[in-house]
Amino acid sequence: MARAKDEDLLADYKAKRDFGNTPEPGATRARKKGDSFVIQKHAARRTHFDFRLEHDGVLKSWAVTKGPSLDPSQKRLAVRTEDHPLDYGGFEGVIPKGEYGGGPVMLWDEGSWEPIGDVDEGLAKGDLKFRLHGQRLKGDWVLVRMKKDRSGGTRENWLLIKKRDEHAGDGDEPTEDYDTSVRSGRTMDEIEKGDVPVWSSNKAQKKTLAPE
Repeated sequence: MARAKDEDLLADYKAKRDFGNTPEPGATRARKKGDSFVIQKHAARRTHFDFRLEHDGVLKSWAVTKGPSLDPSQKRLAVRTEDHPLDYGGFEGVIPKGEYGGGPVMLWDEGSWEPIGDVDEGLAKGDLKFRLHGQRLKGDWVLVRMKKDRSGGTRENWLLIKKRDEHAGDGDEPTEDYDTSVRSGRTMDEIEKGDVPVWSSNKAQKKTLAPE
């Protein structure tokens, strides 16, 4: 069931962050409709890949523990996380230690996406099909929600699966082939040590923070 249009989709995002201490974008929901997607490599407590699809003025988000695979036989765990603001799709830099998700963040892939079917229905049913037009990822994919953990866990676990098409490849692991940012060309180490501007909105431009 789709959320009410007046519901604050970014409430969880705001509650988890102190914007006086982190360079991450503020929580503003977009009014215009768009079709962007982004994948950010994030070296927090554990390195993972944040997979984000623009919908309803926010970025619907999943943390893919091993990163996306182009091999259709690989079903990658994708843990649903809080919705993020659209500005987050341009964020590359360092979240300070002690803050939620502290560690360097890389823009690993970006582009546009198109749903195959109704997005809200797919999210509600736990079967979201879509096509990616990225710099590194292309073709048809599906996110499938797993059954709830019988132990009573609160995580919403999905599987990210590549559909077999001309962009698929058995044993093809793009996260092993590409280890630099699509936006800046930097490695994770260079992002962590750098101080160049890494994201901007129409109001301001910010720089990465030097690691503590």
